[in-house]
Amino acid sequence: MDGTPSSFLHESAWTGRIYSGGWTSTGAETEVTAPADGAFVARVGKAGAQDLHRAAKAAAAAQPGWAATPPHLRAKILNAAADLLEANGPELMPWIIRETGSIPPKAGIEIEHSAGFLRAAAAAAVEPVSRILPSMDGRHEEAIRVPHGVVGVISPFNFPLILSIRAIAAALATGNTVVHKPDPRTPISGGFIIARIFEEAGLPHGCLHIVPGGADVGAAMCEDPNIPMVSFTGSPEAGSKVGEACGRNLKRVQLELGGKNALIIMDDADFDRAASNAAWGAWMHQGQICMATGLILAPRAIAGKLAEALAAKAAHLPVGDPATEQVALGPLISGQEASRIEGIVQDAVAKGARLLAGGTAKGTMFPATVLAEVTPGMRAFDEEIFGPVAVVAAYDGDQDAVRLANLSDFGLAAGIIGTDLARARALGNQLKVGHLHINDQTVAASPFAPFGGRGRSGNGTRISGPALWEEFTQWVWVTTLPEARTYPF
Repeated sequence: MDGTPSSFLHESAWTGRIYSGGWTSTGAETEVTAPADGAFVARVGKAGAQDLHRAAKAAAAAQPGWAATPPHLRAKILNAAADLLEANGPELMPWIIRETGSIPPKAGIEIEHSAGFLRAAAAAAVEPVSRILPSMDGRHEEAIRVPHGVVGVISPFNFPLILSIRAIAAALATGNTVVHKPDPRTPISGGFIIARIFEEAGLPHGCLHIVPGGADVGAAMCEDPNIPMVSFTGSPEAGSKVGEACGRNLKRVQLELGGKNALIIMDDADFDRAASNAAWGAWMHQGQICMATGLILAPRAIAGKLAEALAAKAAHLPVGDPATEQVALGPLISGQEASRIEGIVQDAVAKGARLLAGGTAKGTMFPATVLAEVTPGMRAFDEEIFGPVAVVAAYDGDQDAVRLANLSDFGLAAGIIGTDLARARALGNQLKVGHLHINDQTVAASPFAPFGGRGRSGNGTRISGPALWEEFTQWVWVTTLPEARTYPF
């Protein structure tokens, strides 16, 4: 990457390879480049559909042995992986920064939170997985949770380590094996780091396969009969295709998609704290977060003042390459994304919105941007932007705020800032979301909370917390009689 020797990631072991039955070559390679400047980062193996099918077959062969592994030993491996991740964080963070365009604190969050997901999964692995049922006729009856078998995981580029490891850890904790396709732009942060920590932690051979590749690999995952479940995190457009393919093949599918998340500033809110929450939620990691604050709703009397305050904050947030500069915002993942976001801003201005800060891309760099007087019908109001654009719209009364927030087809997260907690909660209870945060912005996650949304934000499934056993296993009803009965036939 930068000439610094790697003592843990062992770049020489995985250059030009994938992780499937160890580090192996597919005969095809692809280059990983930095979004900040297009510079070479690493060369990795490129998987195709046949590589996916081989990995799925190997994972299926390994799964019965892994499922039979005592839960406390599965937990031990997951905790060891967390220890390794934390211990090697200083070496791994520069890879995340370079490959994803993260500023260092965000890369640190990826290490810290990923370790938390591993430890939470380890704790879940030893939870009771059966319950005694009432009997109608003297049988002993119970319901037990059993793994699906092989779980296919498809993860995105924005938080590649966290959004890969939360599903991989959940699947392994519950006795499944895993075939994982990271985003081809972030195969190291989203795949190879995970392979290395589990390799060192002692995960049995064949239980985890990392197959970086394109859409053909994802399609093969949805079709392969050895993979009965797919866990997907990404865009609604790609997620709908995954859901359709999995439905056609009668697979379980867990979809965590995008969001157009409203932050409602109430008329009794502390103004400065409200502005701080709005700025953080809109601009963290260049807005490339499914939970990003995509719509800031403020009382009409203060909406303009709030937008001006955000513009003042934007002026003090430098944009650049976080690998070489001290910046607040790094690059977007690609120039194509920058052009798309610029088009959304231009559409809003053409339809009457006021541009108070930013709005113009320079390559993959996009400054913190503020749009005021945004209304429904503008792309900035209606679409998930996935970029650093604070969208401010005015409302008239609590019910109007609810109406505007619920216009979205998405339903992931919402935040409400206000002093009267009962009033804020009453308003929040009317919002069609999967996450509701009172006196906080919209970007929040926990390994102990069920994560997911409604509408275009997902298919009603969840991940993490109590959802871990709900999604990654299924019920089996078991009855026992002391001896076989004699029936009339």
